[in-house]
Amino acid sequence: METFLTAEFWLAVGQIIMIDILLGGDNAVVIALACRKLPPAQRRMGILWGTAGAIGLRVVLIFFALTLLKLPFLKIVGALLLFWIGIKLLLPEDEGDHEIQASDKLWAAVKTVIVADFVMSLDNVIAIAGAAEGAGHGHQMPLVIFGLLVSIPIIVWGSQLVIKLMDRFPLIITAGGMLLGWIAGGMMIGDPAVKDTLAPHAGWLQYAAPAAGALLVLGVGKWLAGRARPAAAEAPAAPAAPAARVDRVLLPVDGSEGALAAVRQVIALAKAHPEPQAFSVDLINVQAALSRDVSSFVAGKTLQEYHGERSAQDMAAARALLDQAQLTYRVHSRVGHAAEMICEAARELKADQIVIGTRGQGAAAAALMGSVASETVEKAPVPVLVVKN
Repeated sequence: METFLTAEFWLAVGQIIMIDILLGGDNAVVIALACRKLPPAQRRMGILWGTAGAIGLRVVLIFFALTLLKLPFLKIVGALLLFWIGIKLLLPEDEGDHEIQASDKLWAAVKTVIVADFVMSLDNVIAIAGAAEGAGHGHQMPLVIFGLLVSIPIIVWGSQLVIKLMDRFPLIITAGGMLLGWIAGGMMIGDPAVKDTLAPHAGWLQYAAPAAGALLVLGVGKWLAGRARPAAAEAPAAPAAPAARVDRVLLPVDGSEGALAAVRQVIALAKAHPEPQAFSVDLINVQAALSRDVSSFVAGKTLQEYHGERSAQDMAAARALLDQAQLTYRVHSRVGHAAEMICEAARELKADQIVIGTRGQGAAAAALMGSVASETVEKAPVPVLVVKN
């Protein structure tokens, strides 16, 4: 009982929950894709049964992983895999190569969910096993089960929120990747093959190795991500001088109240325009790119359909306001980093101005956690009108 009251135990619980939210959100997307063709009455059952089977399978896999990690050199191998998983979190989406079948039969969909989760769970299993290692012997499996149970509701019902938060606040992904590097660094020095040799230096290595692992993931991940970005994103065009008259507006929307405030502002601009027939609006929605774990398992066509469905939902309220105002507009959907995609679209569409909503957070919060609006202002090739909600 005393073990459950230690800081090490609750630190491990927090790590497991964060790991499963960070890496399990992808599994939730796969669950949604596999069950989307089920009738509404069966869709919930498919998600619940599929998730229960996947979580049960993961507990078994983690049990074996905890056992195997006691063998020499396997912790080192696991740490190297964790380093790569952490680095992959910081890389952009890749195109899918495989197809995930969305079935209209309940148990076929459940089977698809379990198989897909099995294929995609290597990262979760290794990371959670590594985090559980730090909780002390004898309580690792209860810790794992507790962490997974706490994470389930967030994974199943909050996956879209998690994905949107990761896109809006890149710091979450960066912190998650560094957490995996931290765990990997600790796993390496705890391997039975090197533990005795490093014992005289254990005092400072127990902090230095995890810190070095976190910095390694951050450095390599950012370097590779920078190389993967297109040249246009690395060197955005210099902002143009303000146009004498705004005829073409780019209007980014994401379904939030801030975005709807920007829509109302554009409607007001259209009504005040000296030549309303010359005023045009380009409505754009940017969906967060899914991780390479999802995109390498799911076919490109399926990902396009998924992003298209989410984009249509995010733009529905904005389109209703524009239709009500009898304002003509064009619709654009992109996938990637929001601010970069918005600036790229402004260049391609030759927009005179970007009108974007914001949640009205303070400058300190925006600098710390990231803000699509502030980043767009910084990188945009045209003037930006920021509308606070």
